[in-house]
Amino acid sequence: MPVSADVRERLRSYLDPENEIRYVFPADVLMSAKPSVFVVVSRKAITVFSTSSRSRKVPRSILTQFPRMTVLGTVDTASTPHFTAAGITYEIDEEYVAVVNAADAEIISPQDLPRDPLPNL
Repeated sequence: MPVSADVRERLRSYLDPENEIRYVFPADVLMSAKPSVFVVVSRKAITVFSTSSRSRKVPRSILTQFPRMTVLGTVDTASTPHFTAAGITYEIDEEYVAVVNAADAEIISPQDLPRDPLPNL
């Protein structure tokens, strides 16, 4: 299920107002005391947010940031889908594998992305 507009707005409030959110997805950090996180891929960075212990839908604080040039994949789908970034393993639902792949495609091969059909809007 996609991340709701309410959650996106809460996450956006932590970011620079000029920073455009490109992708958002929930993940679980394996072997962590606070496993539930949101990963926000924006124009400027990849930001990992902790969530509330009561609700996975309430971002609490920024845990870490990676440069936007960071590649998140390859997503291992042999069991529960997961990827490793900076030595930390993030487990994601199967529906978000395409989101991680799309975020990586912007960095790895931007020439392969479809062109904006309405660039003047």
